[in-house]
Amino acid sequence: MDRIQKKRIAIFSLIFIFTIFLVIPGIDLFVKITVAIFQLILVGFVVFLRENFKFESESIPDQTMYADIPPNPTIEPDMDESFEIISQHKAVEPKTFDITKHVQGARQTLKPPDLKERFDEIANEVIPENIDQGGQFSFVLEKILSVIKEAYDANTAIFFWYDRKKEKLSIESFASNSNEIDKRKFDLEDDILSKIVQKAEPELLSEITSVAEIDVIRYYRSNQGIKSFVGVPLFYGKALIAILAVDSKMSDAFGIETIYSLGRFVRVITMMISLFEEKHSEKIAQQRLNSLLQIVTPDRKYDTDEDISMSIKNAVSSLIPFDVFTFIYFDPVSQKFKTEYVENKTSLKYVGKSLEIDLDLSVTGKSIKTGMPIKIDDTSANPLTRFAKVEDITFDGSFLTIPIVFNGQNYGVLCFESLKKHAYSNSDVQFLKNAILLIGFIVYSYSTQKLYKNLMAIDVETRLLNDVTFRDRLELDLLRASQLKLHSALALIKIDDFLEQESLFDGNPFPTVLKTIAEVIANEVEPGSIIGRLDERVFGVYFFNTSSKDVALWADKIRVKVARKPIDVISKQTTYTISIGVASAQGVGDVDELLHNAELALKKAVEKGGNIVRNIN
Repeated sequence: MDRIQKKRIAIFSLIFIFTIFLVIPGIDLFVKITVAIFQLILVGFVVFLRENFKFESESIPDQTMYADIPPNPTIEPDMDESFEIISQHKAVEPKTFDITKHVQGARQTLKPPDLKERFDEIANEVIPENIDQGGQFSFVLEKILSVIKEAYDANTAIFFWYDRKKEKLSIESFASNSNEIDKRKFDLEDDILSKIVQKAEPELLSEITSVAEIDVIRYYRSNQGIKSFVGVPLFYGKALIAILAVDSKMSDAFGIETIYSLGRFVRVITMMISLFEEKHSEKIAQQRLNSLLQIVTPDRKYDTDEDISMSIKNAVSSLIPFDVFTFIYFDPVSQKFKTEYVENKTSLKYVGKSLEIDLDLSVTGKSIKTGMPIKIDDTSANPLTRFAKVEDITFDGSFLTIPIVFNGQNYGVLCFESLKKHAYSNSDVQFLKNAILLIGFIVYSYSTQKLYKNLMAIDVETRLLNDVTFRDRLELDLLRASQLKLHSALALIKIDDFLEQESLFDGNPFPTVLKTIAEVIANEVEPGSIIGRLDERVFGVYFFNTSSKDVALWADKIRVKVARKPIDVISKQTTYTISIGVASAQGVGDVDELLHNAELALKKAVEKGGNIVRNIN
């Protein structure tokens, strides 16, 4: 037994004696506490010495590892061996070593107080509002390009669309450290992007000289010091439609493995395009269907040319994009094609309403005669007349005409114009040709109804003379009064505006109001007078052999009677008012002059707030 072991036995024996001393009964409590403290100190001292000895023993190297090595070895150089100069400098500059990239403990592991907020801001970034499908795609693509740029430590990650018809490349989106990206369209030449299109395969450049950069990399406005480039094609439906490219200012920054990894990104973008296209197609189809169904809804009524024009305009707004829309309508009464409605979204000059179409010299005239659509992709290529020689149109782009043909009869033309060239495709034309069947039926029905009303002498709703018949009768009575040198006068009666509330059961109250007021007027008209409906809310009464003063008295009597008559509308009784303008026919030459004078009197009555009579002698 060595000396160290003897000391250990003695110390443990002393600790054991102290422990027994603490459990012996009858000893003073103070003494026990003192012994316990001394025992605790002794145990701690023993533990400290033991751990200190263990640390010193571990720090001493194992001498057996170096037993075969002499204490001071001397290396003798071999003068026969060859050598080479590795540096022309006398002092070799040491290479810096970033320990933070290799030592795990150097990474930032402290949790910042706003960690959750910053992560949620990145992970839940909201797509901007009020953007279309194309804008949403560009937003998502921009985020993908940012990831690619950071993943490859690149200078620029950029995405190009390829237009096969025009053979041009255009930038869709990019993530770059440079502000010199040229956003113009690029023709196919002999640069690296053109080679990707022509060969339909990836391209890799590891060392680009500064002299060749401007010719090889054309999407910068100036030299950027680009040394490496990799670009891959993107196929959709077996056709090359785009290019994904990455560049760097470091030589040999990319390799074959980069092309393979970019292929995975290309696949993600292709799937994204497919999803966006499917969603966009469904949305467009639903919008088009809803627009067409609006034309044939049961509550849709076509009483005027304006009604049919607005209905068609609302329908085509979701069918096809345009900058200018023109509706040409064939009036069955005048037997002429005229521009009935024009919507110009631009600030440039265009034609207006009621322009008669030149059937022989215009593009729309040719479409009317042949009954075939006409699509012009570039209106600046050749001079053309869209509607008539007198037109003054100041911009170029694309022009499309779709004739409204039903049962072999042409009822008008839908004209679309865009500031973009090649804006309309053959599929757009085919879709509109199918959609025009429904629009053609509506226009045909309206035109037939309008023609029948014109041929009839009686207004269908009020049983009074219609506008055409009233004018014909008025012309004859004016001639007769002039020959007999008798007084006569014309009264124009208009139903004042009111809130046309509709309900589920009663519908539009106007027909009831119209019929009731028409009956009141007809019952008060003396025999020999002419009464007719000239407009939706306007009636005309011509008094033969009656002065304008007497007619004004009669008019005021009618005004009071109508204002006091309750009309049952929407399950309750309501009163309505009329305004009346009176004009004397004394010394008037024709019907138009007399109507004009009466309209002036009526206008003054309406401007006064309605429910009043105005007389022009």
